[in-house]
Amino acid sequence: MPMLKTVVTRMVEAIGISVTVVLGANAAESVAQLAHSPASICINRGWKEGMASSIRAGVRHLPASCSGVMIALADQAAVTVEDLGRLASTWRRQPLSIVAARYGRVVGAPAIFPRSTFGELAALRGDRGARAVILRHPDRVAHVPMARAAIDIDTPEDLSAARHSSGA
Repeated sequence: MPMLKTVVTRMVEAIGISVTVVLGANAAESVAQLAHSPASICINRGWKEGMASSIRAGVRHLPASCSGVMIALADQAAVTVEDLGRLASTWRRQPLSIVAARYGRVVGAPAIFPRSTFGELAALRGDRGARAVILRHPDRVAHVPMARAAIDIDTPEDLSAARHSSGA
């Protein structure tokens, strides 16, 4: 199963049908992969700017009643439904906090951001992700250990290495 479909399927299983997938480059091909998914699709036409434009597009797509947003990356395909569930469970107990995965010395995606941070997420620019918001609020961040989030698959070589290390 392609990585995007795998990650979206896990998101839907972990948090329900309130999943929005932000697509940029190769959106038409990606939409086809998600044809039978209950996730909604948001097309980021400004994808060339970088990750911040996708975050802004996703935040604009949120319903007014939304109290938090989970940001997950399609290239973190090793993250499991259980990992995402622990993240969501922690956020439900601390809904005013940013709840972020911790892997090694990194605190980042996947992460859940409360409504109070939506303005900051919408103000991100360039090829920067939401980690900048996490770093701005260290006293408001709850960490969820998630070693699998460190596996970041950006190239065919990364995918091959990940398959080799997992024995697949």
